[in-house]
Amino acid sequence: MQSSANTVATSGFLRLKPTRGSPWRPLAGAFAACVALGLWAGAAQAELPKGGAANLAMVGEPQGLDPMVSTADLVGTIMQHVYEPLYTFDANWNVAPMLAEGMPVVSKDGLSYSFTIRKGVKLHNGRDLNAEDVVASLQRWMELSPRGKSVGKEVESLSAKGPLGVELKLKNPYAPLLAQLALPSGMAAIMAKESIAPQLKDFIGTGPYKFKERRPDQFTVLTRFDGYSARKEAPSGYAGRREAVLDELRFVPVPNANTRVEGSLSGQFQYADLLPVEAIGRIEKGAPAVVPIVTKNFGFPYIVFNTKEGVLTSQPLRRAVQTAVGQGELMAAGFGDNRFFVVEPNFFPKGTPYYAATGSNVYNTRNPQAAKEAAAKAGYNGQPIRIMASRQYEFHYNMALVMSEQLKKAGFKTDLQVVDWATLVQRRNDPKLWDVYFTHSGLFPEPMLSPPQLGDDAPGWWDSAAKKSSLKAFNQETDSAKRGALWGTVQQTVYDEVPFIEVGKFNGLSARSAKLEGYTPAIWPFFWNTGLAK
Repeated sequence: MQSSANTVATSGFLRLKPTRGSPWRPLAGAFAACVALGLWAGAAQAELPKGGAANLAMVGEPQGLDPMVSTADLVGTIMQHVYEPLYTFDANWNVAPMLAEGMPVVSKDGLSYSFTIRKGVKLHNGRDLNAEDVVASLQRWMELSPRGKSVGKEVESLSAKGPLGVELKLKNPYAPLLAQLALPSGMAAIMAKESIAPQLKDFIGTGPYKFKERRPDQFTVLTRFDGYSARKEAPSGYAGRREAVLDELRFVPVPNANTRVEGSLSGQFQYADLLPVEAIGRIEKGAPAVVPIVTKNFGFPYIVFNTKEGVLTSQPLRRAVQTAVGQGELMAAGFGDNRFFVVEPNFFPKGTPYYAATGSNVYNTRNPQAAKEAAAKAGYNGQPIRIMASRQYEFHYNMALVMSEQLKKAGFKTDLQVVDWATLVQRRNDPKLWDVYFTHSGLFPEPMLSPPQLGDDAPGWWDSAAKKSSLKAFNQETDSAKRGALWGTVQQTVYDEVPFIEVGKFNGLSARSAKLEGYTPAIWPFFWNTGLAK
Protein backbone atom coordinates (compact mmCIF):
# COMPACT_ATOMS: atom_id res chain seq x y z
CA MET A 1 0.00 0.00 0.00
CA GLN A 2 1.44 3.37 -0.98
CA SER A 3 1.01 6.44 1.14
CA SER A 4 -0.76 9.51 -0.14
CA ALA A 5 -1.65 12.87 1.38
CA ASN A 6 -4.21 11.33 3.67
CA THR A 7 -3.09 7.70 3.74
CA VAL A 8 -0.27 6.34 5.89
CA ALA A 9 1.78 3.31 4.86
CA THR A 10 1.02 0.27 7.00
CA SER A 11 4.29 -1.64 6.90
CA GLY A 12 5.85 -1.96 10.34
CA PHE A 13 5.00 -0.10 13.53
CA LEU A 14 6.23 3.44 13.89
CA ARG A 15 9.20 3.91 16.21
CA LEU A 16 9.47 7.45 17.47
CA LYS A 17 12.62 9.50 17.91
CA PRO A 18 12.97 12.90 19.57
CA THR A 19 13.52 16.02 17.49
CA ARG A 20 14.75 19.50 18.32
CA GLY A 21 13.39 22.97 18.08
CA SER A 22 9.87 22.52 19.50
CA PRO A 23 8.65 24.75 22.34
CA TRP A 24 7.25 21.59 23.94
CA ARG A 25 10.26 19.69 22.71
CA PRO A 26 10.63 16.94 25.34
CA LEU A 27 6.97 15.97 25.00
CA ALA A 28 6.09 16.70 21.42
CA GLY A 29 9.33 16.04 19.59
CA ALA A 30 8.94 12.29 19.47
CA PHE A 31 5.40 12.63 18.22
CA ALA A 32 6.54 14.85 15.35
CA ALA A 33 7.54 11.65 13.55
CA CYS A 34 3.81 11.09 13.01
CA VAL A 35 3.76 14.27 10.93
CA ALA A 36 6.40 12.99 8.57
CA LEU A 37 4.33 9.86 7.91
CA GLY A 38 1.19 11.82 7.20
CA LEU A 39 -0.81 11.76 10.44
CA TRP A 40 -1.39 15.48 10.10
CA ALA A 41 -1.10 15.59 6.30
CA GLY A 42 -3.49 17.83 4.46
CA ALA A 43 -3.41 20.89 6.73
CA ALA A 44 -2.51 23.16 3.81
CA GLN A 45 -5.45 23.12 1.42
CA ALA A 46 -6.52 24.57 -1.89
CA GLU A 47 -9.93 26.25 -1.96
CA LEU A 48 -12.53 23.66 -0.95
CA PRO A 49 -16.02 23.46 -2.46
CA LYS A 50 -18.55 24.87 -0.02
CA GLY A 51 -21.83 23.25 0.90
CA GLY A 52 -23.16 19.74 1.19
CA ALA A 53 -23.62 17.33 4.06
CA ALA A 54 -21.31 14.53 5.18
CA ASN A 55 -22.54 11.26 6.66
CA LEU A 56 -20.00 10.21 9.28
CA ALA A 57 -20.26 6.63 10.58
CA MET A 58 -19.31 6.44 14.25
CA VAL A 59 -18.88 3.30 16.36
CA GLY A 60 -22.11 3.84 18.25
CA GLU A 61 -24.52 6.16 19.99
CA PRO A 62 -22.99 8.64 22.45
CA GLN A 63 -24.49 8.25 25.91
CA GLY A 64 -24.82 12.03 26.01
CA LEU A 65 -23.35 15.14 24.44
CA ASP A 66 -21.94 16.89 27.49
CA PRO A 67 -18.20 17.00 26.73
CA MET A 68 -17.24 17.55 30.37
CA VAL A 69 -19.19 14.71 31.93
CA SER A 70 -17.93 12.00 29.58
CA THR A 71 -14.35 11.03 28.78
CA ALA A 72 -15.61 8.88 25.87
CA ASP A 73 -13.76 9.71 22.66
CA LEU A 74 -17.03 9.57 20.73
CA VAL A 75 -18.47 12.49 22.71
CA GLY A 76 -15.25 14.50 22.30
CA THR A 77 -15.14 13.77 18.56
CA ILE A 78 -18.63 15.17 18.00
CA MET A 79 -18.65 18.07 20.43
CA GLN A 80 -15.21 19.48 19.58
CA HIS A 81 -17.02 20.98 16.56
CA VAL A 82 -19.48 22.80 18.87
CA TYR A 83 -17.22 23.77 21.77
CA GLU A 84 -13.65 25.04 21.83
CA PRO A 85 -11.04 25.11 24.62
CA LEU A 86 -8.67 27.88 25.59
CA TYR A 87 -5.80 25.85 24.14
CA THR A 88 -5.41 22.96 21.72
CA PHE A 89 -2.68 20.91 20.02
CA ASP A 90 -0.92 21.75 16.78
CA ALA A 91 0.49 19.31 14.24
CA ASN A 92 3.60 18.73 16.37
CA TRP A 93 1.55 18.13 19.54
CA ASN A 94 2.62 21.50 20.91
CA VAL A 95 0.06 23.37 23.00
CA ALA A 96 -1.31 26.25 20.92
CA PRO A 97 -3.91 28.95 21.69
CA MET A 98 -7.49 28.55 20.49
CA LEU A 99 -9.91 30.84 22.39
CA ALA A 100 -7.01 32.42 24.25
CA GLU A 101 -5.31 35.25 22.40
CA GLY A 102 -1.88 33.74 22.98
CA MET A 103 0.09 31.72 25.48
CA PRO A 104 -0.49 32.65 29.14
CA VAL A 105 1.69 34.92 31.20
CA VAL A 106 3.14 32.71 33.94
CA SER A 107 4.63 34.05 37.17
CA LYS A 108 8.24 33.21 38.01
CA ASP A 109 7.16 30.78 40.73
CA GLY A 110 4.88 28.96 38.26
CA LEU A 111 1.79 29.53 40.43
CA SER A 112 -0.08 32.22 38.53
CA TYR A 113 -1.38 31.97 34.94
CA SER A 114 -2.92 35.00 33.25
CA PHE A 115 -5.00 34.37 30.12
CA THR A 116 -6.42 36.89 27.67
CA ILE A 117 -9.47 35.86 25.66
CA ARG A 118 -9.67 36.75 21.96
CA LYS A 119 -11.80 39.80 21.36
CA GLY A 120 -14.98 39.47 19.32
CA VAL A 121 -15.42 35.70 19.54
CA LYS A 122 -19.11 34.95 19.02
CA LEU A 123 -21.13 32.39 20.94
CA HIS A 124 -23.81 30.45 19.08
CA ASN A 125 -26.50 32.62 20.71
CA GLY A 126 -25.00 35.71 19.06
CA ARG A 127 -23.29 37.50 21.93
CA ASP A 128 -19.55 37.93 22.49
CA LEU A 129 -17.60 35.49 24.62
CA ASN A 130 -16.23 37.03 27.81
CA ALA A 131 -14.12 36.14 30.84
CA GLU A 132 -17.16 35.26 32.96
CA ASP A 133 -18.06 32.51 30.47
CA VAL A 134 -14.55 31.13 30.75
CA VAL A 135 -14.52 31.18 34.56
CA ALA A 136 -17.98 29.56 34.81
CA SER A 137 -17.00 26.89 32.28
CA LEU A 138 -13.71 25.99 33.94
CA GLN A 139 -15.35 25.88 37.36
CA ARG A 140 -17.94 23.46 36.01
CA TRP A 141 -15.18 21.38 34.39
CA MET A 142 -13.31 21.17 37.69
CA GLU A 143 -16.49 20.04 39.44
CA LEU A 144 -17.71 17.44 36.91
CA SER A 145 -14.90 16.11 34.72
CA PRO A 146 -12.51 13.43 36.00
CA ARG A 147 -9.66 15.39 34.41
CA GLY A 148 -11.05 18.66 35.68
CA LYS A 149 -11.34 17.33 39.22
CA SER A 150 -7.66 16.39 39.25
CA VAL A 151 -6.77 19.88 38.00
CA GLY A 152 -9.20 21.49 40.45
CA LYS A 153 -7.32 20.04 43.42
CA GLU A 154 -4.28 21.99 42.26
CA VAL A 155 -6.13 25.31 41.85
CA GLU A 156 -6.09 27.97 44.56
CA SER A 157 -8.36 30.44 42.77
CA LEU A 158 -9.90 31.25 39.39
CA SER A 159 -11.25 34.72 38.61
CA ALA A 160 -12.15 37.12 35.83
CA LYS A 161 -9.91 40.16 35.42
CA GLY A 162 -11.92 42.57 33.32
CA PRO A 163 -14.04 41.58 30.31
CA LEU A 164 -11.37 39.43 28.62
CA GLY A 165 -8.85 38.54 31.33
CA VAL A 166 -8.74 35.38 33.46
CA GLU A 167 -6.31 34.58 36.26
CA LEU A 168 -5.73 31.06 37.55
CA LYS A 169 -3.64 30.58 40.68
CA LEU A 170 -2.18 27.21 41.68
CA LYS A 171 -1.36 25.83 45.11
CA ASN A 172 1.80 24.24 43.73
CA PRO A 173 3.48 24.10 40.31
CA TYR A 174 1.48 21.80 38.02
CA ALA A 175 3.28 20.90 34.80
CA PRO A 176 0.35 19.30 32.88
CA LEU A 177 -1.99 22.31 33.22
CA LEU A 178 -2.03 23.60 29.63
CA ALA A 179 -2.12 20.09 28.16
CA GLN A 180 -5.12 19.25 30.37
CA LEU A 181 -6.88 22.38 29.13
CA ALA A 182 -6.23 21.37 25.51
CA LEU A 183 -7.55 17.79 25.39
CA PRO A 184 -10.81 17.17 23.44
CA SER A 185 -11.75 14.17 25.61
CA GLY A 186 -13.36 15.20 28.90
CA MET A 187 -12.91 18.65 27.43
CA ALA A 188 -12.38 21.90 29.29
CA ALA A 189 -14.99 23.27 26.89
CA ILE A 190 -15.86 26.96 27.05
CA MET A 191 -19.62 27.46 27.17
CA ALA A 192 -22.09 30.30 27.42
CA LYS A 193 -22.48 30.84 31.16
CA GLU A 194 -26.28 31.05 30.91
CA SER A 195 -26.39 27.51 29.49
CA ILE A 196 -24.44 26.05 32.40
CA ALA A 197 -26.19 23.98 35.04
CA PRO A 198 -25.43 20.58 36.56
CA GLN A 199 -26.82 19.37 33.24
CA LEU A 200 -26.55 21.58 30.19
CA LYS A 201 -29.73 23.36 29.20
CA ASP A 202 -28.45 24.13 25.70
CA PHE A 203 -25.28 23.38 23.76
CA ILE A 204 -24.00 26.92 23.22
CA GLY A 205 -20.34 27.12 22.33
CA THR A 206 -18.07 29.03 19.97
CA GLY A 207 -17.15 26.30 17.46
CA PRO A 208 -17.47 26.34 13.66
CA TYR A 209 -20.57 24.15 13.93
CA LYS A 210 -23.60 24.48 16.18
CA PHE A 211 -25.90 21.81 17.52
CA LYS A 212 -29.10 21.27 15.52
CA GLU A 213 -30.67 17.95 16.42
CA ARG A 214 -30.09 14.60 18.01
CA ARG A 215 -32.24 11.54 17.45
CA PRO A 216 -30.92 8.70 19.62
CA ASP A 217 -29.76 5.68 17.63
CA GLN A 218 -30.26 7.62 14.38
CA PHE A 219 -28.02 10.67 14.16
CA THR A 220 -26.60 13.82 15.71
CA VAL A 221 -26.68 16.78 13.32
CA LEU A 222 -24.48 19.89 13.48
CA THR A 223 -24.83 22.84 11.12
CA ARG A 224 -22.44 25.58 10.04
CA PHE A 225 -22.19 28.56 12.41
CA ASP A 226 -22.04 31.56 10.10
CA GLY A 227 -20.90 33.84 12.91
CA TYR A 228 -17.80 31.76 13.67
CA SER A 229 -14.69 33.70 14.69
CA ALA A 230 -11.73 31.88 13.20
CA ARG A 231 -8.09 32.29 14.16
CA LYS A 232 -5.78 33.87 11.60
CA GLU A 233 -2.95 31.31 11.72
CA ALA A 234 -2.68 28.56 9.10
CA PRO A 235 -4.31 25.25 10.09
CA SER A 236 -1.99 22.94 12.00
CA GLY A 237 -3.38 19.82 13.64
CA TYR A 238 -6.26 21.00 15.82
CA ALA A 239 -4.83 24.52 15.93
CA GLY A 240 -5.01 27.52 13.64
CA ARG A 241 -7.79 28.58 11.29
CA ARG A 242 -10.96 26.49 11.32
CA GLU A 243 -13.61 26.87 8.62
CA ALA A 244 -17.00 25.21 8.39
CA VAL A 245 -16.93 24.33 4.69
CA LEU A 246 -19.70 21.72 4.83
CA ASP A 247 -23.25 22.88 5.53
CA GLU A 248 -23.97 19.94 7.81
CA LEU A 249 -22.24 17.16 9.70
CA ARG A 250 -24.32 14.05 10.35
CA PHE A 251 -22.79 11.75 12.94
CA VAL A 252 -24.48 8.39 12.47
CA PRO A 253 -24.17 5.59 15.06
CA VAL A 254 -23.24 2.37 13.26
CA PRO A 255 -22.46 -0.21 15.97
CA ASN A 256 -21.67 -3.06 13.59
CA ALA A 257 -18.11 -2.71 12.30
CA ASN A 258 -18.83 -4.65 9.09
CA THR A 259 -21.76 -2.32 8.36
CA ARG A 260 -19.36 0.62 8.64
CA VAL A 261 -17.09 -1.12 6.12
CA GLU A 262 -19.93 -1.86 3.70
CA GLY A 263 -21.35 1.64 4.01
CA SER A 264 -17.95 3.11 3.26
CA LEU A 265 -17.50 0.95 0.17
CA SER A 266 -21.00 1.69 -1.12
CA GLY A 267 -20.63 5.44 -0.71
CA GLN A 268 -23.32 5.65 1.99
CA PHE A 269 -20.78 7.16 4.40
CA GLN A 270 -18.22 9.81 3.54
CA TYR A 271 -16.23 8.73 6.60
CA ALA A 272 -16.21 5.51 8.65
CA ASP A 273 -14.42 5.43 11.98
CA LEU A 274 -12.30 2.64 13.50
CA LEU A 275 -12.76 -0.32 11.18
CA PRO A 276 -11.56 -3.88 11.90
CA VAL A 277 -8.01 -4.27 10.64
CA GLU A 278 -8.91 -7.32 8.58
CA ALA A 279 -10.95 -4.96 6.36
CA ILE A 280 -7.80 -3.24 5.05
CA GLY A 281 -7.70 -5.41 1.91
CA ARG A 282 -11.30 -4.64 1.00
CA ILE A 283 -10.85 -0.94 1.61
CA GLU A 284 -7.75 -0.91 -0.59
CA LYS A 285 -9.69 -2.67 -3.35
CA GLY A 286 -12.31 0.07 -3.10
CA ALA A 287 -9.79 2.62 -4.39
CA PRO A 288 -9.89 5.16 -5.90
CA ALA A 289 -13.42 5.85 -4.63
CA VAL A 290 -12.48 4.96 -1.03
CA VAL A 291 -9.29 6.00 0.75
CA PRO A 292 -7.99 3.89 3.68
CA ILE A 293 -6.62 5.85 6.63
CA VAL A 294 -4.07 4.13 8.86
CA THR A 295 -3.22 6.27 11.87
CA LYS A 296 0.18 5.27 13.24
CA ASN A 297 0.57 4.90 17.00
CA PHE A 298 -3.14 5.60 17.32
CA GLY A 299 -3.29 4.46 20.90
CA PHE A 300 -3.36 1.64 23.41
CA PRO A 301 -6.07 -0.74 24.62
CA TYR A 302 -6.27 -1.08 28.39
CA ILE A 303 -8.25 -3.05 30.94
CA VAL A 304 -9.77 -1.14 33.86
CA PHE A 305 -10.24 -2.80 37.28
CA ASN A 306 -12.90 -1.84 39.82
CA THR A 307 -10.93 -1.00 42.96
CA LYS A 308 -13.97 0.38 44.82
CA GLU A 309 -16.41 -2.55 45.08
CA GLY A 310 -16.48 -6.23 44.27
CA VAL A 311 -13.99 -9.05 44.17
CA LEU A 312 -11.10 -7.02 42.67
CA THR A 313 -10.88 -4.46 45.47
CA SER A 314 -8.13 -6.79 46.72
CA GLN A 315 -4.77 -5.64 45.35
CA PRO A 316 -3.21 -9.14 45.73
CA LEU A 317 -6.09 -10.57 43.72
CA ARG A 318 -5.62 -7.97 40.99
CA ARG A 319 -1.96 -8.97 40.91
CA ALA A 320 -3.03 -12.60 40.49
CA VAL A 321 -5.25 -11.64 37.54
CA GLN A 322 -2.34 -9.69 36.07
CA THR A 323 -0.19 -12.82 36.31
CA ALA A 324 -2.80 -14.83 34.39
CA VAL A 325 -3.04 -12.33 31.54
CA GLY A 326 -0.93 -12.60 28.39
CA GLN A 327 -0.98 -9.28 26.57
CA GLY A 328 0.65 -10.72 23.45
CA GLU A 329 -2.21 -13.15 22.99
CA LEU A 330 -4.76 -10.38 23.59
CA MET A 331 -3.19 -8.07 20.99
CA ALA A 332 -2.99 -10.88 18.43
CA ALA A 333 -6.68 -11.60 19.01
CA GLY A 334 -7.59 -7.93 18.78
CA PHE A 335 -5.63 -6.99 15.68
CA GLY A 336 -4.35 -10.14 13.96
CA ASP A 337 -2.05 -8.44 11.45
CA ASN A 338 1.22 -7.63 13.24
CA ARG A 339 1.56 -4.49 11.12
CA PHE A 340 -1.16 -3.05 13.34
CA PHE A 341 0.15 -3.72 16.83
CA VAL A 342 3.17 -4.03 19.07
CA VAL A 343 3.48 -5.83 22.41
CA GLU A 344 5.72 -4.01 24.90
CA PRO A 345 5.54 -3.15 28.62
CA ASN A 346 6.62 0.49 28.38
CA PHE A 347 3.73 2.95 28.31
CA PHE A 348 5.69 5.27 26.00
CA PRO A 349 7.83 4.22 22.99
CA LYS A 350 11.60 4.05 23.09
CA GLY A 351 13.17 7.37 22.17
CA THR A 352 10.48 9.42 23.91
CA PRO A 353 11.12 11.31 27.16
CA TYR A 354 8.83 9.02 29.16
CA TYR A 355 10.16 5.66 28.06
CA ALA A 356 10.61 3.43 31.12
CA ALA A 357 11.16 -0.30 31.62
CA THR A 358 9.78 -0.39 35.16
CA GLY A 359 7.23 -3.13 35.75
CA SER A 360 8.25 -5.14 32.70
CA ASN A 361 8.85 -8.26 34.80
CA VAL A 362 5.09 -8.66 35.36
CA TYR A 363 4.02 -7.82 31.80
CA ASN A 364 2.75 -10.55 29.47
CA THR A 365 3.43 -13.34 31.97
CA ARG A 366 0.40 -15.56 31.15
CA ASN A 367 1.25 -17.95 33.95
CA PRO A 368 -1.96 -19.75 35.02
CA GLN A 369 -0.36 -21.87 37.74
CA ALA A 370 1.36 -18.93 39.43
CA ALA A 371 -1.86 -16.93 39.11
CA LYS A 372 -3.90 -19.74 40.70
CA GLU A 373 -1.50 -19.98 43.64
CA ALA A 374 -1.48 -16.19 44.11
CA ALA A 375 -5.29 -16.08 43.98
CA ALA A 376 -5.55 -18.78 46.65
CA LYS A 377 -3.21 -16.81 48.92
CA ALA A 378 -5.33 -13.72 48.30
CA GLY A 379 -8.44 -15.56 49.51
CA TYR A 380 -10.19 -16.07 46.18
CA ASN A 381 -13.13 -18.42 46.65
CA GLY A 382 -14.74 -18.70 43.24
CA GLN A 383 -16.56 -15.38 42.87
CA PRO A 384 -17.22 -14.64 39.18
CA ILE A 385 -15.19 -11.80 37.67
CA ARG A 386 -17.58 -9.68 35.58
CA ILE A 387 -15.89 -8.55 32.37
CA MET A 388 -17.61 -5.84 30.30
CA ALA A 389 -16.81 -5.34 26.61
CA SER A 390 -18.52 -3.99 23.51
CA ARG A 391 -18.57 -5.41 19.98
CA GLN A 392 -18.77 -1.91 18.57
CA TYR A 393 -15.01 -1.90 19.10
CA GLU A 394 -14.39 -5.37 17.75
CA PHE A 395 -10.88 -5.53 19.16
CA HIS A 396 -12.23 -4.91 22.68
CA TYR A 397 -14.57 -7.88 22.30
CA ASN A 398 -11.95 -10.21 20.83
CA MET A 399 -9.50 -9.38 23.62
CA ALA A 400 -12.19 -9.88 26.26
CA LEU A 401 -12.92 -13.37 24.90
CA VAL A 402 -9.26 -14.34 25.20
CA MET A 403 -8.83 -12.78 28.65
CA SER A 404 -11.85 -14.71 29.90
CA GLU A 405 -10.25 -17.97 28.77
CA GLN A 406 -6.88 -16.99 30.26
CA LEU A 407 -8.54 -16.41 33.63
CA LYS A 408 -10.45 -19.67 33.46
CA LYS A 409 -7.17 -21.55 32.94
CA ALA A 410 -5.95 -19.92 36.17
CA GLY A 411 -8.99 -21.14 38.08
CA PHE A 412 -11.07 -17.97 37.99
CA LYS A 413 -14.77 -17.93 37.20
CA THR A 414 -15.71 -15.29 34.64
CA ASP A 415 -18.90 -13.61 33.53
CA LEU A 416 -18.38 -11.95 30.13
CA GLN A 417 -21.00 -9.24 29.60
CA VAL A 418 -21.20 -7.99 26.01
CA VAL A 419 -23.10 -4.69 25.73
CA ASP A 420 -23.30 -1.78 23.32
CA TRP A 421 -20.77 0.98 23.90
CA ALA A 422 -23.26 3.54 25.24
CA THR A 423 -24.45 1.01 27.81
CA LEU A 424 -20.88 0.18 28.83
CA VAL A 425 -20.05 3.87 29.29
CA GLN A 426 -23.16 4.24 31.44
CA ARG A 427 -22.61 1.08 33.51
CA ARG A 428 -18.95 1.74 34.21
CA ASN A 429 -20.01 4.67 36.38
CA ASP A 430 -21.75 2.28 38.81
CA PRO A 431 -19.20 0.25 40.83
CA LYS A 432 -21.85 -2.36 41.70
CA LEU A 433 -22.21 -3.54 38.09
CA TRP A 434 -18.75 -4.68 36.97
CA ASP A 435 -15.26 -5.83 37.90
CA VAL A 436 -13.32 -5.31 34.65
CA TYR A 437 -13.99 -3.45 31.41
CA PHE A 438 -12.11 -3.01 28.14
CA THR A 439 -11.43 0.37 26.58
CA HIS A 440 -8.66 2.22 24.73
CA SER A 441 -7.03 5.63 24.55
CA GLY A 442 -5.00 7.72 22.18
CA LEU A 443 -1.24 7.92 22.72
CA PHE A 444 -0.34 11.46 23.76
CA PRO A 445 2.90 13.29 24.60
CA GLU A 446 1.74 14.31 28.11
CA PRO A 447 1.32 11.26 30.41
CA MET A 448 -1.41 12.87 32.51
CA LEU A 449 -3.74 13.11 29.52
CA SER A 450 -4.57 9.42 29.55
CA PRO A 451 -5.87 7.20 30.85
CA PRO A 452 -8.29 9.20 33.03
CA GLN A 453 -7.64 6.71 35.87
CA LEU A 454 -4.46 8.71 36.52
CA GLY A 455 -6.78 11.54 37.54
CA ASP A 456 -9.51 11.51 40.17
CA ASP A 457 -12.89 9.74 40.32
CA ALA A 458 -12.66 8.07 36.91
CA PRO A 459 -14.32 4.62 36.64
CA GLY A 460 -12.18 2.21 38.63
CA TRP A 461 -11.81 4.81 41.38
CA TRP A 462 -8.12 4.14 41.96
CA ASP A 463 -6.92 6.03 45.01
CA SER A 464 -3.90 5.14 47.11
CA ALA A 465 -1.02 6.73 48.99
CA ALA A 466 1.47 5.44 46.42
CA LYS A 467 -0.55 6.94 43.56
CA LYS A 468 -0.77 10.32 45.27
CA SER A 469 2.91 10.35 46.16
CA SER A 470 4.24 9.35 42.74
CA LEU A 471 1.91 11.68 40.83
CA LYS A 472 2.57 14.61 43.15
CA ALA A 473 6.30 14.37 42.54
CA PHE A 474 5.76 13.95 38.80
CA ASN A 475 3.26 16.77 38.33
CA GLN A 476 5.01 19.35 40.49
CA GLU A 477 8.29 18.95 38.63
CA THR A 478 8.35 21.48 35.79
CA ASP A 479 11.83 20.57 34.50
CA SER A 480 11.11 18.31 31.51
CA ALA A 481 14.24 16.20 31.90
CA LYS A 482 13.53 15.50 35.56
CA ARG A 483 9.88 14.74 34.83
CA GLY A 484 10.96 12.04 32.40
CA ALA A 485 12.92 10.27 35.10
CA LEU A 486 10.01 10.50 37.55
CA TRP A 487 7.58 8.84 35.15
CA GLY A 488 9.21 5.47 35.81
CA THR A 489 7.98 5.60 39.42
CA VAL A 490 4.42 6.26 38.26
CA GLN A 491 4.58 3.37 35.78
CA GLN A 492 5.92 1.03 38.49
CA THR A 493 3.06 2.07 40.78
CA VAL A 494 0.53 1.12 38.09
CA TYR A 495 2.14 -2.30 37.69
CA ASP A 496 2.24 -2.78 41.47
CA GLU A 497 -1.33 -1.72 42.25
CA VAL A 498 -3.01 -2.83 38.97
CA PRO A 499 -5.74 -0.17 38.64
CA PHE A 500 -5.57 -0.96 34.93
CA ILE A 501 -3.50 -3.09 32.57
CA GLU A 502 -2.07 -1.54 29.44
CA VAL A 503 -2.25 -4.22 26.75
CA GLY A 504 -0.05 -2.85 23.95
CA LYS A 505 -0.04 -0.23 21.21
CA PHE A 506 -1.95 -0.21 17.95
CA ASN A 507 -2.46 1.55 14.64
CA GLY A 508 -6.02 2.62 13.80
CA LEU A 509 -7.87 1.95 10.53
CA SER A 510 -10.61 4.22 9.19
CA ALA A 511 -11.79 5.12 5.70
CA ARG A 512 -13.05 8.14 3.81
CA SER A 513 -14.64 8.83 0.49
CA ALA A 514 -12.24 10.25 -2.09
CA LYS A 515 -14.78 13.07 -2.43
CA LEU A 516 -14.18 14.15 1.17
CA GLU A 517 -11.43 16.63 0.44
CA GLY A 518 -9.12 18.27 2.94
CA TYR A 519 -9.64 15.64 5.61
CA THR A 520 -6.74 15.49 8.08
CA PRO A 521 -6.20 12.13 9.88
CA ALA A 522 -6.42 12.60 13.64
CA ILE A 523 -7.04 10.63 16.82
CA TRP A 524 -10.31 12.52 17.34
CA PRO A 525 -11.42 12.99 13.72
CA PHE A 526 -12.53 16.52 12.87
CA PHE A 527 -14.38 17.86 9.87
CA TRP A 528 -13.77 21.58 9.79
CA ASN A 529 -11.54 22.58 6.84
CA THR A 530 -13.12 19.62 5.00
CA GLY A 531 -15.36 19.74 1.91
CA LEU A 532 -17.14 17.46 -0.54
CA ALA A 533 -16.17 17.45 -4.20
CA LYS A 534 -19.10 18.22 -6.47
